[in-house]
Amino acid sequence: MAANPLVIEQPFNTIKEETHFELKGRWHEDFFHNPNPIVLELGCGRGEYTVGLARRYPDKNFIGVDIKGARMWTGAQDALHEGLTNVAFLRTHIEFIDRFFAPNEVSELWLTFSDPQMKKATKRLTSTYFLECYRRFLTDGGLIHLKTDSNFLFTYTEELLKVNGIVAEYQTRTLYAEPEGDAGQEARSIQTYYEQMWRDRGIAIKYLRFRLPREGQLTEPDVEIPLDDYRSYNRSKRSGSETGR
Repeated sequence: MAANPLVIEQPFNTIKEETHFELKGRWHEDFFHNPNPIVLELGCGRGEYTVGLARRYPDKNFIGVDIKGARMWTGAQDALHEGLTNVAFLRTHIEFIDRFFAPNEVSELWLTFSDPQMKKATKRLTSTYFLECYRRFLTDGGLIHLKTDSNFLFTYTEELLKVNGIVAEYQTRTLYAEPEGDAGQEARSIQTYYEQMWRDRGIAIKYLRFRLPREGQLTEPDVEIPLDDYRSYNRSKRSGSETGR
């Protein structure tokens, strides 16, 4: 990982101390060397989505974020060997993501199969805690994609949008049952390793996308949501403490 020029690793102690990150506010100039929009994949795992999107959209820059270097290594190596110049990988804890990007520096987020964190709302990547964090670096009305196997996380996010008056641009609980060419086509165009395993188990893939406004107080939904009744691949529990995939 240290030898791959597409990977940025920040020592935990420097993040914890809020030391200024040198690329913050300068990703366009100093890393990508172009003014194209920046898109983040949070909890990128093996980087399949980050690399797949970079292949499809050469006019955008993509950054995969995860703390597990062993998983991220696959995508970083693939991007390097393919000579992709619009890809980066940032190894850090997602809880500190706002320390790496300046206001309006990111235009879009992908949350691909994030841990639903059923025990603690603030750990969910679509919680008000994280949405407020994203507001610090997203453009006003920046796009957020959620693709998940978890009925719990999907329902929680639907309820959060509803209570805050945010209308989803697109949402479905059966992504792969939708007709070809519809508005969910982009989300179907790339499948991760674990996504295919879930589909093989007969678990429907859910997807929604919405735009996050810069202004307005965000409120947590006050509803009871049925817990997921299965364990997911590569997680000891659906309610485990790790943030991300």
